[in-house]
Amino acid sequence: MLWPESQVRIWLYARPTDMRKSYDGLSALARRALGEDPLSGQLFVFINRKRTQMKVLYFDAGGYCVWSKRLEAGQFRYRAERGEKQSLDPSSLRWLIEGIDAGSVRRYKRYRRPTGAPSPV
Repeated sequence: MLWPESQVRIWLYARPTDMRKSYDGLSALARRALGEDPLSGQLFVFINRKRTQMKVLYFDAGGYCVWSKRLEAGQFRYRAERGEKQSLDPSSLRWLIEGIDAGSVRRYKRYRRPTGAPSPV
């Protein structure tokens, strides 16, 4: 999978998804259930009920792309918070794909430039 840039928004749909859905079904789910524009270039992550399959929908300059992964053993682990969608950062998506429990990882404080701030010259 091509890894997203740090400024790209990533949304996890926390409810189980029918993995028979493809481009049109997943884009409709992103629009209706998540309330986001699937043409915006954001990534939308969907996981099935057994948590053994994942699909990531995104739109690039040429059209929709769907990346899919099926686990032969184990499950995708994520904490289902209230609501239907969760925001992920690129490292959380990578942990989810690699099988690392984000709840057991300790993050240390780091500097982050505020959004909209001019970059240093």
